[in-house]
Amino acid sequence: MFNWKNSLSSIAVSALFFSSMGLASAAVETSGSVSGADQKGTHITILHTNDTHARAVEASPNIGYAKVAGIADKYRKDNPNTLFLDGGDAIHGTTFATLVNGESIVKVMNEMGYDAIVPGNHEFNYGWEHLVKLSKEFNFPMISANVKKKDGTSLFDPYIIKEVDGVKLGIIALTTQETAYKTNPKNVEGIQFTDPSDEMQKRVDELRSKVDVIVALAHMGQDDSDVDNTFDVVDEVDGIDIYIDGHSHTTLEDGIVSDNGTLIASAGEYTNYVGVVDLWVDGGKVVKKQASLIDEKEAAGFTPNEKVTALVSSITKEQSPILDEIVANIATDLEGAREKVRTGETNLGDLIADALREVSGADVALTNGGGIRASIEKGEVTKGEVITVLPFGNQIVTLNVKGEDIIAALENGVKSYPEASGGFPQISGFTFKIDPSKEAGNRVHSVMIGGKAIDPNATYSLATNDFTSIGGDEYDMFKKYSQAGMYGSLDEALISHLQKLGQGTVSTDGRISEGTAPVIAPPAEEKPAPGVPAKPEKPTTPEKPSKPAKPSEEKPKVYVVKAGDTLYSISKTYDTTWQTLQNLNKLKNAHWIYPGQTLKLPTAS
Repeated sequence: MFNWKNSLSSIAVSALFFSSMGLASAAVETSGSVSGADQKGTHITILHTNDTHARAVEASPNIGYAKVAGIADKYRKDNPNTLFLDGGDAIHGTTFATLVNGESIVKVMNEMGYDAIVPGNHEFNYGWEHLVKLSKEFNFPMISANVKKKDGTSLFDPYIIKEVDGVKLGIIALTTQETAYKTNPKNVEGIQFTDPSDEMQKRVDELRSKVDVIVALAHMGQDDSDVDNTFDVVDEVDGIDIYIDGHSHTTLEDGIVSDNGTLIASAGEYTNYVGVVDLWVDGGKVVKKQASLIDEKEAAGFTPNEKVTALVSSITKEQSPILDEIVANIATDLEGAREKVRTGETNLGDLIADALREVSGADVALTNGGGIRASIEKGEVTKGEVITVLPFGNQIVTLNVKGEDIIAALENGVKSYPEASGGFPQISGFTFKIDPSKEAGNRVHSVMIGGKAIDPNATYSLATNDFTSIGGDEYDMFKKYSQAGMYGSLDEALISHLQKLGQGTVSTDGRISEGTAPVIAPPAEEKPAPGVPAKPEKPTTPEKPSKPAKPSEEKPKVYVVKAGDTLYSISKTYDTTWQTLQNLNKLKNAHWIYPGQTLKLPTAS
């Protein structure tokens, strides 16, 4: 990992932070070594993980549960005033969890000694009733303030109060409203996800006089969304001292501090990092706070926890006879990386969509890129690898769908393009083009099925998965259609397809591409038929002389960063998003910009 702290001056660092929170001075106040004068009061450490997705075994760059537990052991030994929190999406993601519906993760996390967890959207993948059952098996509380039944009763406690060496911390949790469509909607029937900012402010007001420190434990994320994200909550809620985030898999090396003083921390994904927040509390107030990350390289110096090592090994051994079965042998690496399948066509996405169409006999197939969770290396392929790629147990279904709704589905899938989206479509049996210069909802064109332009009024047989078929990833246009057939699980279909593929090479074939939408010419003026007199033209009134048009102001194509700028503030000035600026300028780390840097701006459509 590149050490930005050693390579950028404090002046450059001050231009970094990109939310509506521009924080030159905050960067200095919350990073670096702590002088003796600053260390007054009680020192508390909060260790945190998020979006681990059942990455139990150490495998670079994943630190693995045993090493994460070893890090927690060392910190507790050095500072007994240490808490350990998880930001959600822990109990689903690999076969280690999915083969036993998350129960293995509960056992391991109990041994690791967490103090609290917030349910992420993937915690609901086994259904909310099963999640409630699992939550009672944890040795520590699962909390969320905005997960409620339709009658308004809370599914979990909204917060806990932890007293550490005389200091009281109120830990309030939030779950993203995207859960309503980022798990199978059947999994959350009867459940609602209420406004996170309203719920957080309510609980902050309730606890402020009772505790010294307010900690938000949130599975909200920092991506642009149709619902509130982390920055919305922090901007709208007063009184949060520490905000530990999950959901967007964001890596914040030193955290972000808002204008109102909230320190935001996030530890990436897959146990690649352990987050560390250090704070000092004196006289009932937080007098200093700072965030950092422990990566794989630094984690090498920690001793794995022996009990966790033995437990993970035992569970893995029990599962191995099922998972080690070799089901295929392939000659090509198959691309399933998150950043690839959520932004464009990949050869694995093509194969999975082809497998859906093959087993069902449908005209076309579509599956969401977010359902593909890993790549497959060439050579022998095990059943465990396939299940890791497709861990959700989804079933293949067919729907008889009108062409206009297929187009609407594609528009939904590419509305965030070129930014990553779990709804990005991987397809088979047809082709289409995306014009990213157009506004969302009008980007898809040149849709061809069987070599012919799609007919919006015709009906086509569509194979998809049972998640998207009932509105998952906002494919709401499919909800009105009844299932025409069911054809087994995605993983079994992919295994069968790989076996038929054998040692053949696999590459993408251009079924999804970028292209400028064709300009539709206006209808030609009708001419009268021979022998038919033309209608007399109406007399025209002389036009008033028009005022000379003001020369249009050309939008700038680049922007030179000034001291105090943030990527977020620049994006708002030019009516775009910070993610678009990051992608356009190929910024590896969205948090670091510096005065004098030239940034490309999106071309006006």
